[in-house]
Amino acid sequence: MKIVLGFGSNLGDREEYILSAYKLLEKELGELIKKSSFIETSPWGFESENSFINSVAEFETKKTPFEALEICNKIEKELGRQRNSLHKGYQNRTIDIDILFYEDIILDTPTLKIPHPLIQERDFVLTPLKEILPNLLHPILKKTIKDI
Repeated sequence: MKIVLGFGSNLGDREEYILSAYKLLEKELGELIKKSSFIETSPWGFESENSFINSVAEFETKKTPFEALEICNKIEKELGRQRNSLHKGYQNRTIDIDILFYEDIILDTPTLKIPHPLIQERDFVLTPLKEILPNLLHPILKKTIKDI
């Protein structure tokens, strides 16, 4: 099964955090098939002096979507991600790993929504997606990434 993940980091050695996430995901999730270049972007949804490095990558996995989410959350924590439940909204982070697509599955649960509901609003996701998967069909919008 193919899973597409989005990555972002705006603290510390941003590129190294994403590269470390790739390595850990290859051990626990599955084979890295392709990855985008890194792009630098402004924070989205909150104010910060720290710009982000973003990328997307496609993996081959045998894990379920919920197992994949658990693995992504575990790796975020291993790489120093701190989630502050008192802080509403977005905040600075060492690493953020989002599940963007899992095959053409549509999933809407309190803990996991696939495809990620904000893909079409985020250039920092669309730009790297267009680089590596321009013809991927969004299963809800019924448009390819390059046409969104």
